[in-house]
Amino acid sequence: MAGSLLANYVQVNVMLPLDVVSVDNKFEKGDKLRAQLKKLTEAGVDGVMIDVWWGLVEGKGPKAYDWSAYKQVFELVQEAGLKLQAIMSFHQCGGNVGDVVNIPIPQWVRDIGATDPDIFCTNRSGKRNIEYLTLGVDDQPLFHGRTAIQMYTDYMASFRENMKEFLNAGVIVDIEVGLGPAGEMRYPSYPQSQGWVFPGIGEFICYDKYLVADFKAAAAKAGHPEWELPDDAGEYNDTPEKTQFFKDNGTYVTEKGDFFLSWYSNKLIKHGDKILDEANKVFVGYTVQLAIKISGIHWWYRVPNHAAELTAGYYNLDDRDGYRTIARMLKRHHASLNFTCAEMRDSEQSSEAKSAPEELVQQVLSAGWREGLDVACENALGRYDATGYNTILRNARPKGVNKSGPPEHKLHGFTYLRLSDELLQGQNYVTFQTFVKRMHANQDHDPSVDPIAPLERSTPEMPIQKILQAAQPKLDPFPFDENTDLPV
Repeated sequence: MAGSLLANYVQVNVMLPLDVVSVDNKFEKGDKLRAQLKKLTEAGVDGVMIDVWWGLVEGKGPKAYDWSAYKQVFELVQEAGLKLQAIMSFHQCGGNVGDVVNIPIPQWVRDIGATDPDIFCTNRSGKRNIEYLTLGVDDQPLFHGRTAIQMYTDYMASFRENMKEFLNAGVIVDIEVGLGPAGEMRYPSYPQSQGWVFPGIGEFICYDKYLVADFKAAAAKAGHPEWELPDDAGEYNDTPEKTQFFKDNGTYVTEKGDFFLSWYSNKLIKHGDKILDEANKVFVGYTVQLAIKISGIHWWYRVPNHAAELTAGYYNLDDRDGYRTIARMLKRHHASLNFTCAEMRDSEQSSEAKSAPEELVQQVLSAGWREGLDVACENALGRYDATGYNTILRNARPKGVNKSGPPEHKLHGFTYLRLSDELLQGQNYVTFQTFVKRMHANQDHDPSVDPIAPLERSTPEMPIQKILQAAQPKLDPFPFDENTDLPV
């Protein structure tokens, strides 16, 4: 019986604080972290996740990497007997929800932006966003002779060489490749730093000269040299019906609108595809899983235009699955999909935002499972209450525990956001311990569950048309129970 129940075990990881390594790339909180990791181990947690900031490690100059602070952290994690999920964080920390510290991308990269500001993500009014490089420079050798993708690849290769002992020891089990702002595969369409407030629809972010030229070439090739990027999609804090682009029967449903949205979302898929191909080459043969994070953009999900998803680069409509296409691309790299907002209930959202986090989670997880992926989740906002935990538990095993073997669907893992003094104190810690036990299907902590095989080389490149076949028809998601059968 216990063996059958173990097949329902969902691993639980905890995200380390954003500033566990300081802004000057030092690890100064060893005693505190050691004590915290001990409490996580006592709670039965399987592992921890950490941002490995590009801005810190390669901050001094091109290829001048300093991994020493991270090595010290990894040693403590290993000493605690925990697994490690490492995020290749090619974005800035600061300017997004929950950012308590500011870690920009490397200064020498920003210096290039001083003379060529088009290396940064740009909205229609020309505002630059310096938290992530535009997809338009992925293949442009503007960075002391390297392209953006070459910089990311060199960084990952240096990580592998410097962290070999942890890779070989099976401590590092997950390499999450950052593909955009907040480490998520998306455009920075809703930056708080530029005045966006929930539930604004956000803006399309493709007006740097490199993406403009790319779009013009694509439009000319399609026989429409007269087509331009949208000028009718509104501003960050608009509602959909205030814009010509998103209103009922607006631009988004026209041939021109579909062409733009396909181009915009395909750029994002190709961006992920190219970087994951390089990551796969770097880590092939190691017992690690590659992963990416997709953002949980749940506002305006209930309206036909899905405006906030579209501006972020997810071409998802009522009759088009904008997430299964991404899942199909991930499949060729043997990568897993990490999704957020697993703790949210529709009933907690304001009605004006037309928000549906539960349906969105259902759609994205179903898309990943249908493409044969391991699917993982995170919570979007810190929660310590039973309702939040029970929603996560429901999403972790949508049809509950199967007492005679593996459930039809379950999460590969869940990462709790985030480690703090508050989590480890009093009733919060007691409830969290119960939550971990329930995620483990009431079984004891077991590191042998869901063993990872050595990473295989990516399969050959898939034509974008084959990836896009996953968009239609849009199938109903798998059924999810209303509530978990193992509440905290």
